[in-house]
Amino acid sequence: MSDSPVVAVALSGGIDSLAAGFLIKQRFKKVFGIHFTTGYEKGMQDVSVLASVLGFPVHTIDLSKDFQTRVVDYFVSTYMAGKTPNPCLVCNMQIKFKALFDHALKLGADLMATGHYATVVNRYTSGREEIGQAWLERGFDLNKDQSYFLSMLSHDILDRLVFPLAGLTKSQVRKFAGIHNLIPVVPVESQDICFLPDKNHGAFISAKAKISPRPGPVVDSQSRIVGDHQGLHKFTVGQRRGINIPGPAPYYVKKIDMNTNTLHVCFKSDLSQKQMKVEQMIWNYPEKNEIRNLTVQIRYGHKAAPAGLDWEQARGIVTFDTPQNAVTPGQAAVFYHGNRVIGAGLIAQ
Repeated sequence: MSDSPVVAVALSGGIDSLAAGFLIKQRFKKVFGIHFTTGYEKGMQDVSVLASVLGFPVHTIDLSKDFQTRVVDYFVSTYMAGKTPNPCLVCNMQIKFKALFDHALKLGADLMATGHYATVVNRYTSGREEIGQAWLERGFDLNKDQSYFLSMLSHDILDRLVFPLAGLTKSQVRKFAGIHNLIPVVPVESQDICFLPDKNHGAFISAKAKISPRPGPVVDSQSRIVGDHQGLHKFTVGQRRGINIPGPAPYYVKKIDMNTNTLHVCFKSDLSQKQMKVEQMIWNYPEKNEIRNLTVQIRYGHKAAPAGLDWEQARGIVTFDTPQNAVTPGQAAVFYHGNRVIGAGLIAQ
């Protein structure tokens, strides 16, 4: 790689990617933009204006087939297996930093930059050639930190990434964009799943999988049948809405048993657990034995909790210092040492 690397900036057309592109243009001499389509966009997006605004060429890549097979199909099949998928994490792994990244390399890029709120430490971001394996840390704005969704990227990928918004808050980015007249070309930002605009994942899955509702029993913590459900694919662990069964207190989903087509529910006080199993683990830290001050985040928005980890190869058992609510199979468990991501895996049970 040359001393003057070529940087591809992933551009969604939103305010974060625009600010990232502007900052990258100030820092690197050779820059181009790369925008991808998923097939789930709301109407046509005119991204041609980005080139004139940012002052570098922008390529558009059609990744709709990859997005369908690697993200949407995964989303549907995971729900059908009784688990709760994390499509944003998988999109980062399989689309943005795999399919899109491969296109960027073919177009001549050495590095790729995005508008994520996270910190990557490598030779380009640290200024130290002897940095060794790259790693990931939380972004400065903890309210927007996206390290959770990036936690399963390999150190080989991290070694070629730049996150120019790492040290900024969202409010600073908005102010920066206003000063430099960086106007988003996409609709207002959404916190929802991009291909699920109405939040009705049950109807979406029924349509995609072409399934009819399969009713089954709803069982409480005392093994009593308290009602019926209209399809397990409509539920996720910790969910309250949609159960629609009266009780002395609101019911929450405790477990989804696809083998018996049973929805297990409990009261909120019974939702927590102290131990969980993790699979498909990756590790990005020199120490592999006991880690002091280890914390584990089990979903986006969850405050990472102190825990112990006993693991071998790609499977492990996490024991929390205090029980945690709604431990959800299919979601990511991300291991932190301070602000540094040291590993991640998928919750098995």
